[in-house]
Amino acid sequence: MFYRLAVYTYGPFLERANSPKIAGFFELEPSVLSSLEASPGFIARSGYPGDPNMACWGEQVFPRFWVDNGDGWAPSSLSLWQDIEHIAAATYHGMHGTAFRRGREWVVPAIDWPGYVLWWVNEAHQPDWQEAVGKLEHLHDHGATAQAFTFKQPFAADGSPRKIDTAKLKNLKTQVT
Repeated sequence: MFYRLAVYTYGPFLERANSPKIAGFFELEPSVLSSLEASPGFIARSGYPGDPNMACWGEQVFPRFWVDNGDGWAPSSLSLWQDIEHIAAATYHGMHGTAFRRGREWVVPAIDWPGYVLWWVNEAHQPDWQEAVGKLEHLHDHGATAQAFTFKQPFAADGSPRKIDTAKLKNLKTQVT
């Protein structure tokens, strides 16, 4: 059986989405999403409700940690990747890496909850937002397990603990835009 790595990210804005303080996020977002989609190992990502250009993978929901600040949503993403090295390269390098390092300007630090979660899905399964939120909450409640894990404590698709292949990651980071 073939597996893909599902990735969910979550982080509420420091202020309402229409705040001038958050404008930099929205200026970079289209380029960041395009660069992620062009990254080696990227398979697919969910669109958002009302987005005419990309299907939304179910109703978008947020974790129990979310507190609505009046704008009704929080930045989050749901995507599928070939493996952990590919998503790590795309996360920490290239256009997304640049935006990621500026995250403190826009997003509440993930101190009381995890800011992301990784888990394996078989090739026939399409995760949805509800599943993703459940995985993030599972990671918060139980720590890293084969069902929900992080870059720091990764698992293989067969459920065994593994380490990131640093040689592969080093090679991939040069290919990320």
